[in-house]
Amino acid sequence: MNFPARWWHRLDDGRIQCDLCPRHCQLREGQRAFCFVRQVEADALVLTTYGRSTGFCVDPIEKKPLAHFLPGTPVLSFGTAGCNLGCRFCQNWDISKSREVERLSAEATPEAIARAAAASGCRSVAFTYNDPVIWAEYAIDTAIACRERGVKSVAVTAGYMGSEARADFYRHMDAANVDLKAFTEQFYKKLCFAALAPVLETLEYVHRETDCWLEVTTLLIPGQNDTDDEIERLSAWFADRLGCDVPLHFTAFHPDYKLNDRSPTPAATLRRARDIARRHGLRYVYTGNVHGAEGDTTFCPGCGAAVIERDWYRLIGWNLRAGRCIECAHPVAGIFEDRPGSWGPRRQPVRIST
Repeated sequence: MNFPARWWHRLDDGRIQCDLCPRHCQLREGQRAFCFVRQVEADALVLTTYGRSTGFCVDPIEKKPLAHFLPGTPVLSFGTAGCNLGCRFCQNWDISKSREVERLSAEATPEAIARAAAASGCRSVAFTYNDPVIWAEYAIDTAIACRERGVKSVAVTAGYMGSEARADFYRHMDAANVDLKAFTEQFYKKLCFAALAPVLETLEYVHRETDCWLEVTTLLIPGQNDTDDEIERLSAWFADRLGCDVPLHFTAFHPDYKLNDRSPTPAATLRRARDIARRHGLRYVYTGNVHGAEGDTTFCPGCGAAVIERDWYRLIGWNLRAGRCIECAHPVAGIFEDRPGSWGPRRQPVRIST
């Protein structure tokens, strides 16, 4: 259903400007924004995908990826359609680039989602698959309903958001994984049709101004954003502005969508990036989309012991007590419980009745 949108104002010439993200789309009656899901209707901005999804599924929280937020627990995941970026390498392009709103066959109110999450034993709900920024009203309402049932909310996002909407959105999020797609404006302009600066602003805002647990992912694409120089600069900025306790995930690219002329990212590139970031003092650096015990494991920053050992999305070792290393009692940054979850790598579709 169409739902009244927030974060917009009317221009002197009668057009409506969307203030949700830095694109500031300026629209006349019937026109849609770049994201395709925000439209002017009856002289007001509406969200066309509120309450509608491409489907619901229980995933491991590690798949988001979140390594320091309730490890081992199940998360109810869902998304809608559209996106406010135009990434040529999008690996969920069938959803994020969809212009067929009719594909959103699953319907659910925020309250129904919260009930389903609690009933299925999920500790959290993830707004994912496509960017929840463009359906922020639906995500916020769902987060409010979840919080009333003791279920936490997770945003998986590119962080391309305006300041007012950003503050409203993250007030309701318990954790977020933000994609830092590269560390050059040229990459964002050429391959994402967007800009880097607003994403950096989002990262600093979430880290400094909110209680939302933050992790960051950078997909390394051969020949595009994988040079030592760029990774050095990204890591230096990260350590200076976000500190050394925010987890950073370097993940492997696989050819998809409009970037099929590139080879998959070699595992050696991810290991090199991890080494660079660790040299800059980052304590929790992971490698994803490849199999490797070193890049999956959480190490104690005090004594170097393995405190959380993983095999893909399965936990195989747990050496934390009250968020501290069992060996030396050094604190490990994150949101942990005394006992980890045991969901493992399962992916379980869910039907939600409204």
